[in-house]
Parts: sequence; structure tokens; C-alpha cells
Amino acid sequence: MATGDVHPPRGLDLGYARVSTTKQSLERQLDALAAVGIGDERIFTDKKSGATVERDGLTALLKYARPGDMIVVHTLDRLGRNLREVLNLVHDLAERDIGVRSLADPLPINTADEGMGRIAFLLLALFAEMERTFTAERAANARAIAEANGRHVGRPVAHPPEKIEYARLLKAQGHSLGTIAGKTGIPKTSLHRYLIETPVAGQP
Repeated sequence: MATGDVHPPRGLDLGYARVSTTKQSLERQLDALAAVGIGDERIFTDKKSGATVERDGLTALLKYARPGDMIVVHTLDRLGRNLREVLNLVHDLAERDIGVRSLADPLPINTADEGMGRIAFLLLALFAEMERTFTAERAANARAIAEANGRHVGRPVAHPPEKIEYARLLKAQGHSLGTIAGKTGIPKTSLHRYLIETPVAGQP
């Protein structure tokens, strides 16, 4: 990856890749950057957990880049965690005469080739796609944090069949839903569904 050594002559392509959790892989992004001729020594990366806000790779990239350079990313949303952050960064880079190029967005952009009006149009076309990515990443971050804290993530575990059968037996014996819930640990809302939708054989 990038070494941060002395900057060669003007006009470098500099790669940046980011994933939002340590469980995700940078491989696809790195392969895309390598495919356009960007060597490992000119690629900056960030791979952080959802609880971490620092992006050392991006910070190093912005410090290293010079006027005339081009920052290349797999998709534009790699540059920030939300739309405003991406737009602000693209604007700041344009002020420094540093271009941004995306490789795999629905409408790939290259700020060195387009006027600011055209860039704004292309960014608008990317908004919906980017927001879907941000939403998915926020969900992944939440799952990572929950798992780190030992909390169950995902759909609730179905109640064991034997508990459901026990609940039906208690119902047949005339117990109230409150009593059945206490004995089986199944919430009343679920009990209502189990007992109403699938009554005990022989019951009205």
C-alpha cells in the first residue's frame, strides 16, 4: 500500500479503497484500481470497525496529493460515509486542482474532463445508488457493534416446537394466556398467533 514517500512529478493517479467494517474485504476495490494501472505504492486504504470514525488512509492521501493528481476510487461513495461528506470532499479537491475519478458507478465521473455543471448532474444521478450503499453500511456497522457487545443480530429465533406444543396443552387445560406465557417464556402476542391459528386437536 501507499508508502507516503517523496511525491514524484505532477499528475499521479492515486488510488483509495475503503470498507466500513473489519469483516469486509478490500479485494474487489484493489483489483479495480490495479486494473487501471495503479500500483500498491500509490493506493491508500481504510478498513475500520463501525465504531471508529478516523480514516488514517484518507487523511494520508489528502496530505500526499498535489495539484494535477487524480484520486481514483471504485465508486464515489468510498470517499465518505454520507452524501454531504462526499460532495464537500469533491469540492475541496477541485479547489486544490485535484481530480476525482470513479470506476464503477452507474455514471462514472472524471472531474478533470467535466465542467462543474456536468459534475453536479452526474452526482445527482448517483445519489440514489449512493444512499442505498450508505444505508447498507450503516446496517452492517450496527450489526458489527451489536455482535461485539454480545447481542443477537438478525431475525428472532423461532420458538421451539416443544414449547409451542406445551403452550397448546396448557391452553387445552384452561390456563390463561398470562399463565401460559409465564410457563413457556413465549410472549402473549406470539401465543395468540400459535393458539388461534393452530388450535389443539379436538378444541373448537
